[in-house]
Formats: sequence, structure tokens, C-alpha cells
Amino acid sequence: MGGKEEYVEADNAEAIITRIEHKSRKIESLLKQFKSVEALKTALEGSPPNTRDERCKSANWIVVHRAIMAIKDVDGMFSTLDPEYYDILMKYLYRGLSTGDRTTCDQCLRIHEKLTEKAGLGCILRVLADTCEYCLTSSLTAPCV
Repeated sequence: MGGKEEYVEADNAEAIITRIEHKSRKIESLLKQFKSVEALKTALEGSPPNTRDERCKSANWIVVHRAIMAIKDVDGMFSTLDPEYYDILMKYLYRGLSTGDRTTCDQCLRIHEKLTEKAGLGCILRVLADTCEYCLTSSLTAPCV
């Protein structure tokens, strides 16, 4: 997080969508095998995509959302989830909370509580402080995901 990132322009959005679709198929396969933590790791890898294209961001959110919602044992998840995923997961939890969907919000809050216990308040601060040039120029106040 932090640092200046390069963004892929919209003309490469189709390639990003194709990668997200591939990731989605892999996640569905893992979920059928009851490997929800592996599915979450797969969903978070390469996220968020380095693009300003909202189609790509939405497609990636759908994949991550599917994996988040499949987690049944939140405590068990953190026994195998690597700390390198914590900040990315927190970003997506805030995106989930912004949906207003009760089921999604309930799951995101359950995970948020355990993630905050595990990663500390720094994880929240890094997400809230994470800004990108697009956010600064488009008057968005939430982190880009």
C-alpha cells in the first residue's frame, strides 16, 4: 500500500476482465472442495487490479465478495491466512460495508472484528490513509478498491 502505483488504462481492461474470470473459475473450484481460505487467498491475489476502469473493479469485487461470504470459521481463517493479505482484505471489508446489504455487512463486520484483533489498528489506518491520484482528483473519499 502507499507509494505511487501505475494504472492500466481502459484499453487493457478486457485483459484484466479475462484474468478476473479465470480467477473466478479457480475460486469456484476451491469452494466446491470446501477450501474457503484458499479461495479467499486466490481472490485477494493481485487485488485490487491496477486500473481505473469501474468494470474491472466491480468484477474483482464480485470475486472477492464470493470468497468472503464463503468463510464460515473466521477464527480458523486467521490461523492460515498470511499477514500479507490483511490490508487488502480490510479494503474489501470496507467496500462490503458500503454496500448496505445486511448479509454482506454482517459477514464483513465479523471478519473486521477478528482482523482488527489480529492485525491491530494500523491495518485500519493504512486502508483509510491509502489514496490514489484518481481519488484525489475525483473527490472520492473512500479507498479505491
